[in-house]
Amino acid sequence: MKTAHFILIFCLLALASPFAYASDPSPLQDFCVAINDPKDAVFVNGKFCKDPKLARAQYFYYSGLNIPRNTSNPVGSTVTPVNVAQIPGLNTLGISLVRIDYAPNVVVEGTLYVGFVTSNTDNRLITKVLYPGDVFVFPIGLIHFQFNVGKTNAVAFAALSSQNPGVITVANAVFGSNPPINPDVLVKAFQLDKNVVKNLQSKFWWANN
Repeated sequence: MKTAHFILIFCLLALASPFAYASDPSPLQDFCVAINDPKDAVFVNGKFCKDPKLARAQYFYYSGLNIPRNTSNPVGSTVTPVNVAQIPGLNTLGISLVRIDYAPNVVVEGTLYVGFVTSNTDNRLITKVLYPGDVFVFPIGLIHFQFNVGKTNAVAFAALSSQNPGVITVANAVFGSNPPINPDVLVKAFQLDKNVVKNLQSKFWWANN
């Protein structure tokens, strides 16, 4: 009876909360070096853990973020991830890094133009032009962008609050989904002519990941 009473209270509390929050859980031990072979390993947070006694420095190390990447693609940028796939020692630590290379834009003088849009119904645009040494925070879950407005290549480093974060490119997701979203849905959502929507869906959208 007590168990049933507890379950009822728990369900009522769950229904009463209008929000849900999710993030990488805190680690249960000093570290959990990711390993793909489940033999003699422990399964934690999506990756198997290597026996801590077998941990070596190379599992916590990555080299190559100083190397410029090719930006000759339609979006003019390339992301180099450093997550749990590159550094197994990041497993369960809830953090990762990326290097982002941006091709130059010779029209506007400046450096890196960044910003994000707040949630509905405000949808307020918050932007800033960044120069060498500047830092800018993108709040979690909000649509954001970066654009090189300078005359030279630009490089940025980003810290992410997940060991293995996903990437969603808005244009790719909306107009380049597989299978395609019904054009009538996009016509209604964006208030565009149906021919415009079909034209956008017919283009090759670069998956920048």
